[in-house]
Amino acid sequence: MTPDETDVELQPALGQADPVQADPPPVQDPPAPDADATEADVSEADLDQEEQEKQPMTGGAERAAEAPSAGEEAEKNGAVKLKIPDEEPEEVKFTGLNKEELLRVAGTPGWVRTRWALLVVFWLGWLGMLGGAVLIILQAPRCRDLPHTHWWNQGPLYRIGDVRAFSAAQNLKGVEQKLGRLSELKVKGLIVGPIHVAPPDDAVALRFEEISANAGNLEQFKSLVRAAHKKGISVVLDLTPNYRGTSGPWFSSVSVTNVAERLKSALVFWMNQGIDGVQLSGVQRVSSVVPSLWTDIRAIVQNGTEEHPENRLLLGVSDLSSPEDVSSLLSSSGVDLLVSGVLSSSVDATERAQSVQRLYSEHGQQRLSWSLGGRTEGHMASVGGPDLVLVHQLLLLTLPGTPVFNYGDEIGLMDEGTRFPRMLWDSDKEELNGTLQEERAERLSCRSFFRSLSELRSKERSLQFGDFLLLSNSSSSLVYLRIWDQSKRFLVAFNFSPDESASLQLSGASLPRRADVVLATNSSFLPTDASVDLQDLRLGPQQAAILSFPYSG
Repeated sequence: MTPDETDVELQPALGQADPVQADPPPVQDPPAPDADATEADVSEADLDQEEQEKQPMTGGAERAAEAPSAGEEAEKNGAVKLKIPDEEPEEVKFTGLNKEELLRVAGTPGWVRTRWALLVVFWLGWLGMLGGAVLIILQAPRCRDLPHTHWWNQGPLYRIGDVRAFSAAQNLKGVEQKLGRLSELKVKGLIVGPIHVAPPDDAVALRFEEISANAGNLEQFKSLVRAAHKKGISVVLDLTPNYRGTSGPWFSSVSVTNVAERLKSALVFWMNQGIDGVQLSGVQRVSSVVPSLWTDIRAIVQNGTEEHPENRLLLGVSDLSSPEDVSSLLSSSGVDLLVSGVLSSSVDATERAQSVQRLYSEHGQQRLSWSLGGRTEGHMASVGGPDLVLVHQLLLLTLPGTPVFNYGDEIGLMDEGTRFPRMLWDSDKEELNGTLQEERAERLSCRSFFRSLSELRSKERSLQFGDFLLLSNSSSSLVYLRIWDQSKRFLVAFNFSPDESASLQLSGASLPRRADVVLATNSSFLPTDASVDLQDLRLGPQQAAILSFPYSG
């Protein structure tokens, strides 16, 4: 048999496999490689077989896709391909209970009892908190209702009797340019003028509705009103008829009726220009001589209209100085505020204290106003003395009522031979010699003190509308308390003596042992924020201070 025939006969035998072999086949030498086979081919085949053995076996669809079909050969070059899957434990995921299972569990008696118990606990806790809140409210002290106030009760009024002396522009436009400075002082109202045409002692030539050429014009005035309102400052116009004459603010007695009648139409005109109030001097005369016309004047000013529903100020000015006369005029005239000479005419601190106490008890602070000086009297520094400017600033800004200042009172401006001295405006760019620098520093310090006081008054309820309690007074000293409900309390103490210090022993149920210094006219003697003993409070000559302490229940 030839070699070719032998190969043909052996091929079928190699394609078949006996299911069971009792004895292993004899070991035969491997067939000789073909003549064309090389060592490289053999090595490559071995590597392919090793890589295939390293591949993991997967189950399911992957095994089905990768498994050979029935007609494929299971062997290749005498080796069988096998894929062994990696044995990894199946991850168990908790899916929770479905809706039906939850409903079955929730309906069990145990869960029903638990839910009812939690519900009862919740409502018991809620009712307990509600009862506790009601108990706290009932036991807590009730806050006092805030009193009804108007804009003129909320801050100082600033009077410019002569617009020509107030600014370099010497007219109403110059006043408008300085509104920013006034806003810094927390001024609530600006009293302008008089600025109408009024030849001295000439009732015939009087023209209420025409602005004097020296003061400006109507457009400047309207612009001033608009600019002031944007800064929260109200504008009051002084319409005193004969403000330049010597025969009295209402001319002679014969002319009072005619002038008062003409004033009624003028009031309507100026109200339409947006003013927030009117100042009139000599109110005791017009209110007593022509009471019916005075009633009409009051109605025009004080009654609101559809266009101006807010209240407008009727500010009266009187030269009366006794508290009895001032109180009587306040009641008979019906003015909202009355500026008088009560403080400037007092000879000592005791008289001042008695005057303030009487007016406060009879009228309340909403109708009281305080001033030192005025259009005819002059500036505060000239009336009360330059050394007491800070003391009087503190007095006016802490008394119960509306303080009224002349322009320049915030810097201690002196009259210097005229009731309308030129206002001094300081600039950081000014180059001054030593003496002028000291004067400028004093003005700035005075203005800073005024601004701090005015700001304090604007934000503290006890100073705005708190009760006034007189604690102590003598011929040279004065001490009073301003308190409102549960707000911070303020104690104000003065020593008007020019030579001697004052030692004040203050005690009482409403006073603590110590209080903090808020502001003092002499910070070197009483530093700000210092704590002092009220049973031994010491003030230097012509010194004043405002102290505070908290509400203690």
